Formats: sequence, C-alpha cells, structure tokens
Amino acid sequence: MHSEWARVASIYTRILEIPNRSLDNYFNRFKELVGSRPLSELRSAEETPVPPSGLSENGGQASEGDVHTVEPEDSVKPVTAGLTEAESEKYIALREEMYKKAKEFDSKISDFENAIRRPYFHVRPLNAAELENWHNYLDFMEGQDDLNKVVKLYERCLIACANYPEYWTRYVLCMEACGSMDIADNALVRATQVFVKRQPDIHLFAARFKEQNADIPGARAAYERVHTEIAPGLLEAIIKHANMEHRLGNLETSFSLYEQAISIEKGKEQSQVLPMLYAQYSRFVYLASGNAEKAREILATALDHVQFSKPLLEALIHLESIMSLPKRIDYLDSLVDKLIAPSSDSTASAAEREELSCIFLEFLSVFGDVQSIKKAEDRHAKLFLPHRSKSVLKKRLAEDYLSSDKSKVAKSYTDSASPAQSVMGGYPNAQQTQWPAGYGVQPQGWPPANQAQPQVQQWGPGYTQQGGATYGGSYSAPQVPAAVAPTAAYGAYPPTYPPQVKTDRSRPPHNIVVL
Repeated sequence: MHSEWARVASIYTRILEIPNRSLDNYFNRFKELVGSRPLSELRSAEETPVPPSGLSENGGQASEGDVHTVEPEDSVKPVTAGLTEAESEKYIALREEMYKKAKEFDSKISDFENAIRRPYFHVRPLNAAELENWHNYLDFMEGQDDLNKVVKLYERCLIACANYPEYWTRYVLCMEACGSMDIADNALVRATQVFVKRQPDIHLFAARFKEQNADIPGARAAYERVHTEIAPGLLEAIIKHANMEHRLGNLETSFSLYEQAISIEKGKEQSQVLPMLYAQYSRFVYLASGNAEKAREILATALDHVQFSKPLLEALIHLESIMSLPKRIDYLDSLVDKLIAPSSDSTASAAEREELSCIFLEFLSVFGDVQSIKKAEDRHAKLFLPHRSKSVLKKRLAEDYLSSDKSKVAKSYTDSASPAQSVMGGYPNAQQTQWPAGYGVQPQGWPPANQAQPQVQQWGPGYTQQGGATYGGSYSAPQVPAAVAPTAAYGAYPPTYPPQVKTDRSRPPHNIVVL
C-alpha cells in the first residue's frame, strides 16, 4: 500500500525459507511481483551493486579542476538501468532454490504437522498420541543439525505442552548439549518460576542440573523449596538432597536431613512416609558410613515409634542379609510371626503378609538352618495355602461359567458342531485372537490377596529408588507409594493396596469374579 516494494520482496524471501502448506502460492505471487516491478525497486540495500570507486556518477573519469555542466539529457541514470535479463533470472533463481529446499523439508515434516491437533495452550491434558508426536517431531528436528529450527520447534511445542515438565527438561538438556547455556538457563527459569512451578520433579531436575554446573547454592535452594513449599516430606527429594550432600563430603548434613524429616513426620497422625524414611535412613547410614550398629538402632527405634508394617520389617530383613554373620534369625522370625499372624494388629493386607512370608523364606534359604526353614515353611503353608486353594476354585468356576456362555453365544452365530470352532469362526482373524484363559477377568493395578505367588526372587538392585513417593496433583496429601506385585524384591517397600472383589450382579449370586 505504501509502495515499499523492496520490503515486500524481503517478506516473500523470508516466507520462501519457511516450510508451509502454501509455498506454491507464495512462490507464484513472488514471480508475479518480479515481473510487474523493476528489479531496482525490489532489491534491498545490501543487494544493490555499488559503482566502482573513482568513477563519477555518469560513468566518466572526473578531472580535477574541470567544470562540467550537466544537461538534462545527461542526468544520472538508475543503477539498475543496465541490468540484463540474466540478472533478473538470477534474482528469481536464488529464491527458487530456497523455495525448493523448504518444499522438500515440508514433505519430511508434514506427518508431524498433521498430527498436531492442538497447537495452542489449554488446561485440559493432551492425549497420549499427540504428546508422543511432539517427542518424535523433536527427535527428528534435533537430527537436522540446525539449532535455529530446533529452538523454534521447542518454543512451539512448549506453547501446547507448557504444563508438562518433561518437555522443559528436554529443552534444557538439548540446549546444554548444543552449548547454548543462556537458552537452557532461560528455559529452566521459565519452567520453575512460571509454568510448572508447583510440580516437584522440575525442581528436582533443576537441583541436579545446577549441581552438575557447579552451582551448589542454587541446587540447595531448589531442594529447600521442595522441602518447604512444593511437597514437604517428599521422600525422593529427601533422598536426593542427602545423597548430594554426601557427594560433597557433608555426611553429617546428610544425616541431619533424614533426622529433620523424621522429626516432622512424627508430628503427623498416621504418616505414610515415616516407615519409609526410617528404612531409607538406616540403609543410607550403613552404606555411606559402614556403621552397622547405628543402622540397626534406627530400625529398632522405628519399631517403637511407628506402626508395625511390612516395609519396615522388609528393610530389617534386607539389612540383616547384607551384614556380616551371625544373623539374628530368631529375632526376625518373631517379628515376622507377629506381622503375618491372623490376629495381628498390623494394617498389612493378606497379600502383604504372604509376600513378607515369602521374602523371609528366601532369606532363610540362604542363611537359615533346616529347623528354622521347616518352621517357616510349615507356618506359611498353614496360613496361606488353604486360602489359595479356595481362590483357585473360585477362578475355575468363573472360567467355566464364562466358557459356557461363550459356547451359547457361538451357537447363535454358526451351525458348527464344535463350540470352540464356532467361537473362533465368529470373529475375523481368529488365529491371532484366541480366547484367553479367564476371559472377562480384567486385571487391576494391584494383586488380590488370594492370587499372590510365593515365588523366590533375587535381591533387587533398585533398592534405593523403589521406595520413592509418587507425585500427586496438589502435593499436600501424604505420599502413598505405588503398589507392587507380590514377587517384588526385598528393596521394594511400597505397601500393596487392598484387594477388590466385584460381584457380577447379572450372574447367579454364587459366581464371584475376582478382579
């Protein structure tokens, strides 16, 4: 509108460098512009050729002292007046090369772009497919060795995924790997102070990142913020902070962190994390300082101050297994008997009791004698095997009832004589979709008490982290560790959720489906 044709051409040049779905349209319009205006009006100041030095504007050699009268017909001609058609074609060819490169690149990213359904921010969570698409898109772009494009894509991604700490974490690590620490620091500040400032995992990442970059005060500040503001009592934060102080040579500071956390949790009613704190503190003392007596004292104190529970007793069994001989087998046997007894006041579920009995049997198989093993095996068989037989019978009844129903359904769709063949024939691709055993019984995220497997397991290497609390929504409630299968290793402390039994009211009342 202002006839600033050089700026119009500059905008077209920028557009032709960017992959987009309208590249063909923009390139055609650009060629129309070049054909309708003189090239002198389209070139930028940097592209305009400069006359050779020493020449006058009219192309002649100026003589010192000569006075030359300029006639109107001798007025200075535009610099581009002598441009040939080849130069105009060269001007277009340079833009055409940009256009072809952008179009080729657009074909590579079109699938990623088409999978983006929400390029804007919204408080509702994104679906898993779109989150995975962003990760794949970033993977592809990081392999192109173009930092400018990588930064732009991360900034686009963080518009839609601003509430997901993993994308901020990935952005920071990518910029660190590229040597762009200023961009990495800027992204970390935005994440921890604006967008995901209430989520503890971004602060734990910030603490580690700052420690690795020799910013120890910043790392401590990040941990303190989690302890005091974000998620007080978060076990993972306490463990990581204590481990950092140990790496720095401040062993007493590490001990004090555990002791302060234990003191705070004692003031809470029915603290879910207190048994885990005692167990982790005992193990840390033994591994970091080798003080076996202090480690035992911590667990003995825990038995006096917290409710008797599976995680605490499991930690005690694990500690005895890694300490030197002799082992306190009789002491452990009395504690196990107290926890798994039917009349016990413990809040442990039936599945937790059976699991602990299996762990103790494995401990005895290594360190016990024949009499202690026989005593524990007889107790285990008496307490848990009868219940298992009942659960197996119920499961078989449920499977038989479901199988009979499937046969009836199959007969309504086919005249085949064989019920099994009828069921298979009623579904496409039957070879790949066999009826599974116990069809209709949907497993839940926690095992029922009557389905625990007394299998012997090995000591788990992830003893330290398996006890960590998970992140919640508001982080104000006590952390309840995630459930684990009854076959977990000794180091896995989290309690098991109680089993749920659902009665199928559409079936005869004597059939109960155990989920």
